[in-house]
Amino acid sequence: MSKQRLLEVKDLKVSFHTYAGEVQAVRGVSFHLDKGEILAIVGESGCGKSVTAQTIMRLIPSPPGKIKSGSILFNESLDISKLSDKQMEKIRGKEMGMIFQDPMTSLNPTMQVGSQITEGLMKHQGLNKKEAMARAVEMLSLVGIANPESRVKQYPHEFSGGMRQRVMIALALACSPKLLIADEPTTALDVTIQAQIIKLMKMLSDKTHASIILITHDLGLVADMAQRVIVMYAGKVVEQGTVDDIFYNSKHPYTWGLLRSVPRLDKDAKEELVPIPGSPPDLFAPPVGCAFAARCPYAMGICTEIDPEHSIVSGQHSAACWLLHPDAPKVTRPVEVGGNQHVG
Repeated sequence: MSKQRLLEVKDLKVSFHTYAGEVQAVRGVSFHLDKGEILAIVGESGCGKSVTAQTIMRLIPSPPGKIKSGSILFNESLDISKLSDKQMEKIRGKEMGMIFQDPMTSLNPTMQVGSQITEGLMKHQGLNKKEAMARAVEMLSLVGIANPESRVKQYPHEFSGGMRQRVMIALALACSPKLLIADEPTTALDVTIQAQIIKLMKMLSDKTHASIILITHDLGLVADMAQRVIVMYAGKVVEQGTVDDIFYNSKHPYTWGLLRSVPRLDKDAKEELVPIPGSPPDLFAPPVGCAFAARCPYAMGICTEIDPEHSIVSGQHSAACWLLHPDAPKVTRPVEVGGNQHVG
């Protein structure tokens, strides 16, 4: 049985026009999300993953931000990139919810958390104040906040960091959206609370059948939550596939670099992590050819001249790397990243 598409992003290009010039933040990104699926977008800071997420929600400030080209099809027919701000307001919160990185700056410090949740319910679902408050209490209970009847009357500063993140999740899910975007949802939390938030999001995804896009640089979180992974670098998708494809059979040297820089329990405590040398390119003037070439230990002449197309590895697994060309030298995959050892 074929899965139903909820979201399809095609050749999305987003730029920011600044006093110093044009920053090409997203440079031709394409991917899809099926109904009920959890998709992770990973990469270093500045690779374009958060801009991609905010563009889907139409939250990038314009100006300076601008969608230059491409389409974002929601529910197979609605092109979000073409909607007016007023049309988008009807979808945001109702059909799509977002969990932000820092709940302290995302929640309104002057409003009780219950009022913040009821606002969207009254606007999108036509509930009266009493019905909306009952739903707010129900949502706080659902995300594991004790004594929700009294806590709906409290302000964000009266909650701990982990509890604020739970409030954000309750707020994002209150109107039962089809799509939930979680932008680094566990960054500011300690490890124990992170595990609780991950468990909670998985449980809510199963319960509400919401599709989730998880934006993160934490590959441990990806392994725990996602079914498919998109690896972004310098505003482009460089590899995509199932979690197993990416963790055990990845083909792009940048993906290998990300995997090698993750702490592992089966390694000697004194063994140092292997960072990716160098820094990401300047997106004011993106390089010709493969953007990763300057940092790649396997770079060939062609890498600095022509940007590689995506090569299909198998099923939904593809990577944009010249090493996958039939004429490229065979390269042994670094042992530290596990799985199959050879490219090609």
